[in-house]
Amino acid sequence: MKISSIHVYQVLLPLHETTYKWSGGKSVTVFDSTIVRVETDKGIIGHGEVCPLGPAYLPAYAAGVRTGLQEIGSQLIGCNPLELGKLNLLMDSLLKGHPYVKSAIDIACWDILGQQAKLPVCELLGGRYGDDFILYRAISQESPDLMAARVAEYRREGYRRFQLKVGGDPDTDIARIRAVANELQPGDRLVADANTGWTQHEAQRVTRAVRDIDLYIEQPCINYEECLNIRQNCDHPFILDENIDSLSMFLRAYGDKAMDAVNLKISKLGGLTRIKQIRDLCVQLGIGMTLEDTWGGDITTAAIAHLAHSTPPEFLFSSTDFNSYVTVSIATGAPQRQNGRLSASTQPGLGISPRAEVLGKPLFVIH
Repeated sequence: MKISSIHVYQVLLPLHETTYKWSGGKSVTVFDSTIVRVETDKGIIGHGEVCPLGPAYLPAYAAGVRTGLQEIGSQLIGCNPLELGKLNLLMDSLLKGHPYVKSAIDIACWDILGQQAKLPVCELLGGRYGDDFILYRAISQESPDLMAARVAEYRREGYRRFQLKVGGDPDTDIARIRAVANELQPGDRLVADANTGWTQHEAQRVTRAVRDIDLYIEQPCINYEECLNIRQNCDHPFILDENIDSLSMFLRAYGDKAMDAVNLKISKLGGLTRIKQIRDLCVQLGIGMTLEDTWGGDITTAAIAHLAHSTPPEFLFSSTDFNSYVTVSIATGAPQRQNGRLSASTQPGLGISPRAEVLGKPLFVIH
């Protein structure tokens, strides 16, 4: 089997809540998603999606996905999409770094592999665990009272795990955490995710001020050394996210005992092939995981679902359903949450069919 063409589309994804806000005053109202269609000479077609969280979250931006695909795409024509390890090594040789550019190609090739094998991707990633898996809900940065009200609202929809966007003024963040904690019920879990927004002294203040609250602290500071210092002086379970951008960085953090759990994002690591390596190591080493991506619609949600559903539940801290945050549906067959939980499709590949009327005409086609 050979890749015969690559079609690249752009889809804009507005939010139900109109705006998503996190640390440093950053916000997004419409997400710019890139959809990739990989066609083969055998008639099997796979799809992938990459949607950065704006240009100021990670070293990734929407136009960069498409520019990068133009850079490497022609040299992927004629490659076997089933040879995922070989394909990833080739992409790395063609473009140094920029893993998010390669992610959609890798996901699309897993979709092709599943269709060729007549198996859902989750079975190829390790096997399906149970009927479904647990989701978290991100709570956009607002006033303490409004964030507490959001938690109550989403609990009524079945969510039991909440990722609170902090990383602003320490006094306000302390109030946010306390207001939300007052809304929690037995069995709920709360994560205070600063998204690198605190300086080291601010993180020390906040973590000490909320020492009596049962919660997780996620990525308090911008660099790894600052986060490690907070971890060593913090009583709370600790999650790293933005700093874990490669296998080598994960191994360093594990060796330093820098985390109790880790947030792994598909596009940040370069696709399902790369994230599976770290996921499997986490299982062996006893590290809990949130498995997700930077953002996206139905295709990203499908890829996340297959990864999460193939992860032993005792190591899956949480996952997410980005297609429930946005107002545009990209594909049919994508998983839909039920009572705060999600399940991967049982159909071959990702189990999705893109909506041609939503994708429109491709921005460009590589032959």
